[in-house]
Amino acid sequence: MIYIETNSTDASVNFAAEYYFAAEKRLPDTAFLFWRTEPTLMIGKYQNALEEIDKPYADQRGIKVVRRMSGGGTIYTDPGGWQFSFVARNGGGEIRFDEYMAPVLSALRGLGVDASFNGRNDLVISGRKFSGNAQYRLGGSVVHHGSLLYDTNLEELVRSTTVDQEKYLSKSIKSVRERVTNIAEHLPSPISPEAFKELMVSSILGGGQRFEPDEGDWARIRAIARERFDSWEFTYGASPKFTVSRSMRFAGGKLAFKLDVQKGIIAAADLSGDFFALEAVEEIPKRLIGCAYNREAVRAALNGLDGAIYRVTLDEIAQAIVD
Repeated sequence: MIYIETNSTDASVNFAAEYYFAAEKRLPDTAFLFWRTEPTLMIGKYQNALEEIDKPYADQRGIKVVRRMSGGGTIYTDPGGWQFSFVARNGGGEIRFDEYMAPVLSALRGLGVDASFNGRNDLVISGRKFSGNAQYRLGGSVVHHGSLLYDTNLEELVRSTTVDQEKYLSKSIKSVRERVTNIAEHLPSPISPEAFKELMVSSILGGGQRFEPDEGDWARIRAIARERFDSWEFTYGASPKFTVSRSMRFAGGKLAFKLDVQKGIIAAADLSGDFFALEAVEEIPKRLIGCAYNREAVRAALNGLDGAIYRVTLDEIAQAIVD
């Protein structure tokens, strides 16, 4: 294990560091980062940004919006929380969360926090979520990153991710407080966020080493942050017009399809949602173009893409597209 200190609260810079050490500068062992952000909304790779956040509220409050390279849902982070990242070489072809969550859980239990893995991608305390995790593959590496709600502003979390404020806000705040918790509330004795970080890093790193990027490394990381993670195109992109919109939730997450169907043939397709996926997921919209809009034709077009979406079968994907 090799620890890298970024000393940055800019999510774009930290995501760029993940990208750099995954695709461009390969270290001899798994790289590990532990970082936090200014108030930020992190959107999953496959999500429609404007459907997931209250952008006017985010703009008004100076909340940064950035898109991750990984799937999953939108999360809110601020200086009251922490993020962790692992960049492992040759991480295999499957999505696996448990091996990367294990050292985090061990460190938390060492601090007296009775945390556990919920089986999909969350860490919980007495059934209440405090950590969401996601993965992606790049340059022969697997990147696993997760959030840790330590003393996060939960009301701001709800407000920034609730699109219809008047209809849902009060109910959402109550619901989130019932389902989500901060780690600080479960420690045997108070620990400052900074001390918490050092204890977590020491436990996870164990006998590993620390690596300090040089100026050349940082110049490239800042360039990646600017060109990719801070770009409007990457965060929001352009959305074509569609004639059919369908969404369904399965064990692996929500799938939302938008289709342009002309004379019974799919002319354009877009897939979004809070799911996790392998690179093969990019093939799904491509396979649908030119396909007849019926269950049998859609299912046949998906052949060979088994496992593209974590815990969602090809039959379920077809079901989400057309009844």
